[in-house]
Amino acid sequence: MQLCASHYTERSVFSTAKFVKEQAAMIYLSHFAFPDREREYSFTMSQKRTCYDTVYPFLVLSAHQLKMLDFEPVTILYGGNGSGKTTALNVIAEKLGLARDTLYNRSNFFGDYTKLCSFETIGKIPKDSRIITSDDVFDFMLNLRFINEGIDQRREELFEEYQEAKHAKFQMNSLEDYDRLKKVNAARRNTQSKYVRSSLQDNVREHSNGESAFLYFADKIKENGLYLLDEPENSLSPEKQQELLRFLEDSVRFFKCQFVIATHSPFLLSMRGAKIYDLDEEAADVKRWTELANVRAYYAFFKKYEREFEE
Repeated sequence: MQLCASHYTERSVFSTAKFVKEQAAMIYLSHFAFPDREREYSFTMSQKRTCYDTVYPFLVLSAHQLKMLDFEPVTILYGGNGSGKTTALNVIAEKLGLARDTLYNRSNFFGDYTKLCSFETIGKIPKDSRIITSDDVFDFMLNLRFINEGIDQRREELFEEYQEAKHAKFQMNSLEDYDRLKKVNAARRNTQSKYVRSSLQDNVREHSNGESAFLYFADKIKENGLYLLDEPENSLSPEKQQELLRFLEDSVRFFKCQFVIATHSPFLLSMRGAKIYDLDEEAADVKRWTELANVRAYYAFFKKYEREFEE
């Protein structure tokens, strides 16, 4: 079953009313190992330094002594820009051969690096598994914008087409006139607004950017899948981030999904049962979400102005 927006609404009702039986949480990907600094050094020393300006993704994750990720149904990679969380997701997706919608910054050494990686699974990785990046969501929203612009232009054309067809002195002479006949009959049977609406696709303008971004996740995430999400909070308001949080939690609890998420959103970091790797540490470490620097900064700020919220 595809988890579209309408299904998500049903899922929320079901989980609240306990109509859906809670499933045992699934782990498809159990471990992923990255090359250590010694193996990286051996490889980089074998290359001619004059040929390349960078050996990315070598030397990124090892800088945080990240050798192994042990996964839970929800595993979160936390860290600021440059911490390596996006690199880790791309490496995992590349090694597993996961589907993706947009290209990414794949250097000349990506293949060499992934050959040095290894992983363990429990059974097969489900076929619908994929990585979803902020670029995927942005492209989806951009395409919707182009569709909207196309709708505006097409609407004006249909207004003119309606007036011409409604008042046309038309006579069918051959099968080549059949499409023209249908337009004339439709114009004479309907008002102008009904004629235009029936000729256009659903008006996607009804969705805000945040709503459109959320719909992308609801469309791509299906039952029984492993999903790597790279900063899914981008383009989402705080309210939509909390809605995404509930959607992901339900996907784990009731629909056998596993997630590996790169994020610094305090809403997503609070996900129930999540195992969080802090990549901002010199040596990557597992922490509770309330221990993370980003979350502590928000807490301290709102705590400082607590009385103003109570007035």
